Amino acid sequence: MSVTLIILIAALVAMVALVFARPVRQSSRDGLMSRFGPEYDRAVARHDGDAKAAQWELSERLRRYGELSLRALTPESREQYAARWSGVQERFVESPALAAQEADQLLGTLAAERGYPAESPEQLLEALSVRHAQAVDGYRQLHTEAERARAGHAHTDRLREALLGAFPLFEELVRAQPHDRALRRRRQWQRRHRPTVLRSP
Repeated sequence: MSVTLIILIAALVAMVALVFARPVRQSSRDGLMSRFGPEYDRAVARHDGDAKAAQWELSERLRRYGELSLRALTPESREQYAARWSGVQERFVESPALAAQEADQLLGTLAAERGYPAESPEQLLEALSVRHAQAVDGYRQLHTEAERARAGHAHTDRLREALLGAFPLFEELVRAQPHDRALRRRRQWQRRHRPTVLRSP
C-alpha cells in the first residue's frame, strides 16, 4: 500500500470522526440543557461563559446523583410535613426571619428523609438539581435569605419572596413519590380497559 493511499485513508477516517463527533457533543449539550433548564444557564454563568466547563460540571452531577435510590414518604409523614409548612407560613406574619430559617431547615430535613445527601448545603442543592432543576433555585434563594437573617440582615419582602419561591420544591418532595406515578399509570390503564357494564332496563 502506497504512502499516498495511507494518508488519504487517514484523512478520510479523521473527517468521518469529526462528522460523527459533532452530533454526539451537540446531543450531550442539548440533553443537559433539557434536563437542567435554568441550572444549565446558571452553571455557564458561574464558569464565566465557558459552556464546556459547565457541561462537565453538570455531567458530574448526573454521574454522582443520577442513580440515587430515593425513599417514599409514608402518608403520615406527608401530612406532618404539610402541617409543619402551614405552621411556618402562619408564623411568618409575626416573625419572618425565624419562619424563613425554619422553612430552610424543614426543606433540608425533608430532602434528607427522601434520600438526598445533605452533608452540606452545596451538596444538597447539587443533588436536588438533578431531579428538580426547575424548582431548586427557589430553595437556593431561601437558604441564602435564611443565612442573611441568621446574620441579622433580614429583609421581609425578600424573605417572603424566598418562602414563596421554595414552595414548589417542597411540594415536589412531599407529593411526587415513585409509587404515585406507578399507581397513576395503573389507574389510567384500568380506566382505559374497564369492561363495559350492561345495565338491565
